Amino acid sequence: MSRIVPVGKTNPLAADDLPQAVKILVAGGFGTGKTTLVSTISEITPFHTEETLTHSSIGIDDTSGVELKGTTTVAMDFGRITINDRLDLFLFGTPGQDRFWFMWDELAAGALCAVVLVDTRRLPVSFPSIDYFERRGLPFVVAVNSFAGSRAYPAETVRAALDLNKDVPVLICDARQRRSVKELLINALEHALAIEERSS
Repeated sequence: MSRIVPVGKTNPLAADDLPQAVKILVAGGFGTGKTTLVSTISEITPFHTEETLTHSSIGIDDTSGVELKGTTTVAMDFGRITINDRLDLFLFGTPGQDRFWFMWDELAAGALCAVVLVDTRRLPVSFPSIDYFERRGLPFVVAVNSFAGSRAYPAETVRAALDLNKDVPVLICDARQRRSVKELLINALEHALAIEERSS
Protein backbone atom coordinates (compact mmCIF):
# COMPACT_ATOMS: atom_id res chain seq x y z
CA MET A 1 0.00 0.00 0.00
CA SER A 2 1.37 3.40 -0.87
CA ARG A 3 2.23 5.73 2.01
CA ILE A 4 -0.18 8.49 2.96
CA VAL A 5 1.59 11.85 2.97
CA PRO A 6 0.52 14.02 5.93
CA VAL A 7 -1.36 17.16 4.93
CA GLY A 8 1.21 19.83 4.22
CA LYS A 9 2.89 21.78 1.47
CA THR A 10 3.88 18.66 -0.46
CA ASN A 11 0.48 17.01 -0.18
CA PRO A 12 -2.06 17.56 -3.00
CA LEU A 13 -4.82 17.32 -0.39
CA ALA A 14 -3.65 20.66 1.00
CA ALA A 15 -3.92 22.57 -2.28
CA ASP A 16 -5.60 25.96 -1.97
CA ASP A 17 -7.99 25.23 -4.81
CA LEU A 18 -9.13 21.88 -3.43
CA PRO A 19 -12.91 21.54 -3.77
CA GLN A 20 -14.94 21.33 -0.57
CA ALA A 21 -16.88 18.26 -1.64
CA VAL A 22 -15.70 15.36 -3.78
CA LYS A 23 -17.73 12.49 -5.19
CA ILE A 24 -16.12 9.04 -5.22
CA LEU A 25 -17.68 5.89 -6.64
CA VAL A 26 -17.31 2.57 -4.84
CA ALA A 27 -17.66 -0.17 -7.43
CA GLY A 28 -16.95 -3.84 -7.95
CA GLY A 29 -18.73 -7.09 -8.57
CA PHE A 30 -21.54 -8.65 -6.57
CA GLY A 31 -20.45 -9.40 -3.01
CA THR A 32 -17.07 -7.64 -3.06
CA GLY A 33 -17.84 -5.45 -0.02
CA LYS A 34 -19.15 -2.16 -1.40
CA THR A 35 -22.01 -1.77 1.07
CA THR A 36 -19.75 -2.80 3.94
CA LEU A 37 -17.13 -0.21 2.96
CA VAL A 38 -19.64 2.65 2.81
CA SER A 39 -21.20 1.59 6.13
CA THR A 40 -17.80 1.31 7.82
CA ILE A 41 -16.58 4.79 6.93
CA SER A 42 -19.71 6.96 6.76
CA GLU A 43 -20.05 9.47 9.57
CA ILE A 44 -23.75 9.83 8.80
CA THR A 45 -26.27 7.04 8.80
CA PRO A 46 -25.57 5.51 5.39
CA PHE A 47 -28.33 5.25 2.84
CA HIS A 48 -28.74 1.78 1.38
CA THR A 49 -31.07 0.28 -1.20
CA GLU A 50 -30.63 -3.29 -0.04
CA GLU A 51 -33.22 -5.88 -0.96
CA THR A 52 -33.46 -9.51 0.06
CA LEU A 53 -32.40 -12.06 -2.52
CA THR A 54 -35.34 -14.26 -3.41
CA HIS A 55 -35.93 -17.42 -5.42
CA SER A 56 -36.84 -15.15 -8.35
CA SER A 57 -33.18 -14.15 -8.69
CA ILE A 58 -31.99 -17.75 -9.11
CA GLY A 59 -30.33 -18.02 -12.49
CA ILE A 60 -30.09 -14.23 -12.76
CA ASP A 61 -27.76 -13.24 -9.91
CA ASP A 62 -24.51 -15.20 -9.76
CA THR A 63 -23.94 -15.97 -6.08
CA SER A 64 -21.02 -18.35 -6.70
CA GLY A 65 -18.59 -17.96 -3.81
CA VAL A 66 -21.01 -15.81 -1.80
CA GLU A 67 -23.83 -18.29 -1.30
CA LEU A 68 -24.54 -17.02 2.23
CA LYS A 69 -25.16 -13.46 1.01
CA GLY A 70 -28.85 -12.70 1.58
CA THR A 71 -29.21 -9.13 0.29
CA THR A 72 -28.17 -7.09 -2.71
CA THR A 73 -27.90 -3.41 -3.61
CA VAL A 74 -30.51 -2.56 -6.23
CA ALA A 75 -29.77 1.14 -6.75
CA MET A 76 -26.91 2.57 -4.69
CA ASP A 77 -25.29 3.08 -1.31
CA PHE A 78 -24.50 6.57 -0.06
CA GLY A 79 -22.30 7.83 2.74
CA ARG A 80 -20.16 10.82 3.70
CA ILE A 81 -16.86 11.30 5.49
CA THR A 82 -15.04 14.50 6.49
CA ILE A 83 -11.33 14.29 5.68
CA ASN A 84 -10.42 17.69 7.12
CA ASP A 85 -12.12 21.02 7.78
CA ARG A 86 -12.10 21.82 4.06
CA LEU A 87 -12.89 18.49 2.45
CA ASP A 88 -15.87 16.13 2.51
CA LEU A 89 -16.04 12.92 0.50
CA PHE A 90 -19.42 11.76 -0.78
CA LEU A 91 -19.40 8.03 -1.46
CA PHE A 92 -21.74 6.39 -3.96
CA GLY A 93 -21.73 2.61 -4.01
CA THR A 94 -22.80 1.09 -7.32
CA PRO A 95 -25.01 -1.99 -7.71
CA GLY A 96 -22.98 -5.07 -8.58
CA GLN A 97 -25.32 -7.08 -10.81
CA ASP A 98 -25.36 -6.41 -14.53
CA ARG A 99 -29.15 -5.97 -14.58
CA PHE A 100 -28.67 -2.72 -12.62
CA TRP A 101 -25.74 -1.35 -14.64
CA PHE A 102 -28.04 1.06 -16.46
CA MET A 103 -27.70 3.25 -13.33
CA TRP A 104 -23.93 3.55 -13.51
CA ASP A 105 -23.78 6.51 -15.89
CA GLU A 106 -26.01 8.54 -13.57
CA LEU A 107 -23.98 7.57 -10.51
CA ALA A 108 -20.68 8.32 -12.27
CA ALA A 109 -21.71 11.85 -13.32
CA GLY A 110 -19.53 14.38 -11.50
CA ALA A 111 -17.31 11.78 -9.80
CA LEU A 112 -13.62 12.61 -9.39
CA CYS A 113 -12.50 9.00 -9.13
CA ALA A 114 -13.54 5.47 -8.22
CA VAL A 115 -12.51 2.60 -6.00
CA VAL A 116 -12.93 -0.89 -7.50
CA LEU A 117 -13.17 -3.54 -4.80
CA VAL A 118 -11.98 -7.02 -5.74
CA ASP A 119 -12.14 -10.41 -4.08
CA THR A 120 -9.15 -12.55 -5.07
CA ARG A 121 -11.33 -15.66 -4.85
CA ARG A 122 -13.62 -14.23 -7.55
CA LEU A 123 -11.57 -11.83 -9.68
CA PRO A 124 -13.72 -12.12 -12.85
CA VAL A 125 -16.71 -10.38 -11.17
CA SER A 126 -14.70 -7.15 -11.07
CA PHE A 127 -13.67 -7.09 -14.76
CA PRO A 128 -16.81 -5.17 -15.85
CA SER A 129 -16.13 -2.39 -13.32
CA ILE A 130 -12.53 -2.00 -14.46
CA ASP A 131 -13.59 -2.00 -18.13
CA TYR A 132 -16.23 0.65 -17.39
CA PHE A 133 -13.82 3.12 -15.78
CA GLU A 134 -11.12 2.51 -18.39
CA ARG A 135 -13.62 3.28 -21.19
CA ARG A 136 -14.95 6.32 -19.37
CA GLY A 137 -11.48 7.66 -18.57
CA LEU A 138 -12.31 8.06 -14.88
CA PRO A 139 -9.30 7.62 -12.57
CA PHE A 140 -9.62 4.60 -10.30
CA VAL A 141 -7.71 2.45 -7.85
CA VAL A 142 -8.13 -1.26 -7.30
CA ALA A 143 -8.63 -2.33 -3.69
CA VAL A 144 -8.11 -5.97 -2.76
CA ASN A 145 -10.62 -6.56 0.02
CA SER A 146 -9.48 -8.85 2.82
CA PHE A 147 -11.95 -11.69 3.23
CA ALA A 148 -11.65 -14.54 5.72
CA GLY A 149 -10.12 -17.50 3.94
CA SER A 150 -8.86 -15.50 0.97
CA ARG A 151 -5.26 -15.94 -0.07
CA ALA A 152 -2.96 -12.92 0.01
CA TYR A 153 -1.26 -12.11 -3.29
CA PRO A 154 1.39 -9.50 -4.13
CA ALA A 155 -0.02 -6.37 -5.75
CA GLU A 156 1.80 -7.11 -9.02
CA THR A 157 0.23 -10.57 -9.21
CA VAL A 158 -3.23 -9.03 -8.86
CA ARG A 159 -2.31 -6.38 -11.44
CA ALA A 160 -1.29 -9.04 -13.95
CA ALA A 161 -4.42 -11.14 -13.29
CA LEU A 162 -6.65 -8.11 -13.89
CA ASP A 163 -4.55 -6.87 -16.85
CA LEU A 164 -4.27 -3.42 -15.28
CA ASN A 165 -2.31 -0.49 -16.61
CA LYS A 166 0.89 0.01 -14.60
CA ASP A 167 -0.33 3.44 -13.46
CA VAL A 168 -3.41 2.06 -11.67
CA PRO A 169 -2.66 1.69 -7.93
CA VAL A 170 -3.38 -1.74 -6.44
CA LEU A 171 -3.99 -1.44 -2.71
CA ILE A 172 -4.90 -3.82 0.10
CA CYS A 173 -7.80 -2.93 2.39
CA ASP A 174 -10.25 -4.36 4.87
CA ALA A 175 -13.70 -2.90 4.19
CA ARG A 176 -14.65 -3.66 7.81
CA GLN A 177 -11.88 -1.48 9.29
CA ARG A 178 -12.45 2.29 9.34
CA ARG A 179 -8.77 3.25 9.30
CA SER A 180 -8.08 0.96 6.36
CA VAL A 181 -10.99 2.40 4.39
CA LYS A 182 -9.97 5.99 5.14
CA GLU A 183 -6.41 5.35 3.92
CA LEU A 184 -7.82 3.75 0.78
CA LEU A 185 -10.03 6.74 0.00
CA ILE A 186 -7.21 9.22 0.56
CA ASN A 187 -5.01 7.18 -1.79
CA ALA A 188 -7.76 7.23 -4.42
CA LEU A 189 -8.16 10.99 -4.07
CA GLU A 190 -4.42 11.64 -4.28
CA HIS A 191 -4.20 9.43 -7.38
CA ALA A 192 -6.99 11.37 -9.12
CA LEU A 193 -5.52 14.76 -8.18
CA ALA A 194 -2.07 13.73 -9.43
CA ILE A 195 -3.56 12.74 -12.80
CA GLU A 196 -5.46 16.02 -12.96
CA GLU A 197 -2.30 17.97 -12.18
CA ARG A 198 -0.30 16.18 -14.89
CA SER A 199 -2.95 16.86 -17.50
CA SER A 200 -3.35 20.57 -16.68
